[in-house]
Amino acid sequence: MDKHSFNQGLLQFLQQSPTPFHAVTTMQSTLHTAGFELLQEEDTWHLKPGGRYLVQRNGSSVIAFTLGSGDPAESGFRMSGAHTDSPCLKLKPNAVMPTSPQTGNALQFAVEVYGGALLAPWFDRDLSLAGRVEYRRSDGSLGSALLDWQRPLATVPSLAIHLDREANSNRTINAQKDLPPVLALQASAADFDFNRWIIDALSAQQSIDDVDSVLAHELYFYDTQAPAMVGLHEDFIASARLDNLLSCYVGQQALLADDSTQAENFALLVCNDHEEVGSNSSCGAQGPFLRSVLARISAQLSAGDAPEAVERMIRRSLFLSIDNAHGLHPNFADKHDNNHGPLLNQGPVIKVNANQRYATNSRTTALFKSLCVQSEVPVQSFVVRSDMGCGSTIGPITAAGLGVETIDIGVPTYGMHSIRELAGSDDAWYLARVVKRFFQS
Repeated sequence: MDKHSFNQGLLQFLQQSPTPFHAVTTMQSTLHTAGFELLQEEDTWHLKPGGRYLVQRNGSSVIAFTLGSGDPAESGFRMSGAHTDSPCLKLKPNAVMPTSPQTGNALQFAVEVYGGALLAPWFDRDLSLAGRVEYRRSDGSLGSALLDWQRPLATVPSLAIHLDREANSNRTINAQKDLPPVLALQASAADFDFNRWIIDALSAQQSIDDVDSVLAHELYFYDTQAPAMVGLHEDFIASARLDNLLSCYVGQQALLADDSTQAENFALLVCNDHEEVGSNSSCGAQGPFLRSVLARISAQLSAGDAPEAVERMIRRSLFLSIDNAHGLHPNFADKHDNNHGPLLNQGPVIKVNANQRYATNSRTTALFKSLCVQSEVPVQSFVVRSDMGCGSTIGPITAAGLGVETIDIGVPTYGMHSIRELAGSDDAWYLARVVKRFFQS
């Protein structure tokens, strides 16, 4: 696949994936079309050498893997991981806020901030809503469905500069008070039936017409502005959720492109939910999802004692933790270490931290740099300034939980955790070439 086709596919994937649920559904459809068999965790698995499989948990995390013909305890897995969630505004359970003449009879939804969102860019955007809804059918059984209104439904209006003269110099944002989006103007909240609105959406979007009541929801606001190629020479990709759906797409495309020696390769992609809030969930990187899948693979394909076979397999494996890195911002160059400010469109970034906020070590660095040389792809390094704090990824969590050798990598990005982020138009394609070679190694 050439760079243009790769980037157009990335834009389409971003557009189709406003929430982790939609991202996993989109990935599952693509992988299934490519011949990956869907497994259910509650069923008995019948894995075959040379097979291609996928399994999801909670509808928001997914693992896809290909099996070689040998014993995975002897060869290990080539694994890459990313995360499906992004910082955003999530609807509270009792979504409709009271209206009053004092608030201009504005219909607003109550929200809480999911993850470490950069809040200022959420103002004055055309917002829509998407996510998952649980409901009860008329016969008493339970159902679940994804919804996505796709069109602009709401906005968080800024306060005019005339009413806040210090807005450009001394503004703080109160998440409880300042962020509830405005959806309509009406006499009272009683004029809007939220449950009826959801039921109508289930009928219109999913042709589900036997809904008795709405029981719960996980709905998220998102920016309706479409992903785009930006710049005089289309140097950039601009979109919401580049952190970290870009990495999910890179891993997926690399796995799909690994068609050289399936009979020899054991390759795996895991995309976890909840990284932005600590990964501490049943489907997050701190949960048992990945180890559970590896144990089941080993139980069917490895010879010898089961616990020992799993550990032997892990010790022969390598894990790429793929998450975006902070690109050198031209207006804030002093926020970077002078020798470690990654440039956009100059290749993937190796992320290093002495305090193990990233799982990179010298051995995994050497292996990744060697893959970049073989792929004819430039490579960079990122280290945070010594007087600044450092974020983290699923890398250290996975390394500590499994004991697998791990390296943290990613593409350099501007505006991380903003409602609209910016990456170089060369870098994801570069990285996919390296990850493809990694899966084939």
